[in-house]
Amino acid sequence: MNRIKEVLESKGIKQTWLAEKLGKSYNMVNSYVQNRRQPSLEDLYTIAEILEVSVKDLLIEKEGGK
Repeated sequence: MNRIKEVLESKGIKQTWLAEKLGKSYNMVNSYVQNRRQPSLEDLYTIAEILEVSVKDLLIEKEGGK
């Protein structure tokens, strides 16, 4: 699970802008935002860089720690 949607909303950034910066289709970014798909680690790091946040800020820790 990821927090891309929350980070985008908190920064006032549209999914279309992120898709353009990431070089992915809107549909792909939307599937990340809706947690229907998870980005690859490489894409996750790129998204974090684009949004100027830590990769940890984009992740939801599982209950129970592991």
